[in-house]
This record gives sequence, C-alpha cells and structure tokens, in this order.
Amino acid sequence: FAYRREDFEAYVGAALTHALKLGATDAAAEASEGCGLNVSVRLGKLENVERNRDKSLGVTVYVGQRRGNASTSDFSRAAIEQTVREAYDIARFTAEDPAAGLPDADDIVREQPDLDLFHPWPITSEHAAAMALECEAAARGTDRRITNSEGAEVGWGASELTLANTHGVVRTRRSTSISLWTTPIASHAGGM
Repeated sequence: FAYRREDFEAYVGAALTHALKLGATDAAAEASEGCGLNVSVRLGKLENVERNRDKSLGVTVYVGQRRGNASTSDFSRAAIEQTVREAYDIARFTAEDPAAGLPDADDIVREQPDLDLFHPWPITSEHAAAMALECEAAARGTDRRITNSEGAEVGWGASELTLANTHGVVRTRRSTSISLWTTPIASHAGGM
C-alpha cells in the first residue's frame, strides 16, 4: 500500500474535526486504498490484463437527522475540507430522516476481533494467465458436448480501509480477495 495506517487515521480525523467545526451534530469518515489484478482468457487465448490502484475518502455529515455525503480521491488538506463542506451543505438542505444518524455509543463494539482477512498473493500477470488457461482447458475437456466458452478469469485484490466517527471509533482493516472462474458452454440436441 502507498499509505500508512497513521496517514489514514490523520485524514479521517481531519475530516471529523472539520465537520464539527462547521456545525455538524455527528460525522463519519472512511479512507481507503485498493489495488488488484484481473487476467481473462477465452478459447485458449489471452484476452485482457487489468491492473488497478485507487484511493478515496468518503465523509458522511449529520446535522440533526439530516445527512449529507461526499467523497474525494484527493487527500490534500484543502480537498478534505472542501469535501466535508460539500457533505455539510448537502445535509443542511436535505429533509430530516428519523433513521439517520450514528449508532448509539452504547451499541458500538469497542474491541475489533482479528478476522484473518488479509492474505497477500504475489501473483504475476503471466502466472494468472497460465492459471486461467489451465482452468478453461480443464472445463472444456470434461465433456465432448462442451463446444464453446465464455472464458476464464483469475482475479486478486487487496484493500485497506480506515473508518472513524465522532463517537470515538477509529478502526482499520485490511482484506484480500481471490477469484478463479470459468464458464464453459455445452451444446446438446440443438440447444446451448
């Protein structure tokens, strides 16, 4: 990841501080970063290789029971303050919602269990392509009625999210996802 946990905690903290300074009753903010790789093949040939990297900061501001949301991908102090201002302005002009607001402070779990969600996978695009080709070939080879394929894909992603609110919650979690799929197409009695 390009950012440290301390960076994210500072960004969400700055957002909450600015929201309260503007007059918000409560606020929540989350900063996240993600990256990933997706490789797809079809009919034994490489079709697509995609890499992604993104980041965002989202803010929810409450003015009584009115709520406003805004987000940015710019982590500069000026951009964070502008995003908070936009969320605050939206909240000021939104109709009241009796269900809007943060959970009661007594309902918030204070201990964050380790859910073992983060498992980095140092896969290359070449290895992902080989896996996808092998998966598609195995599926196509299971029955002679399989005559086509919508392809196969290997995907991997990692993300880090820091969430904070004005009830004193500050939580960070890292997680990863891995996928491998294929869609063979069979022909039988004139149908697919």
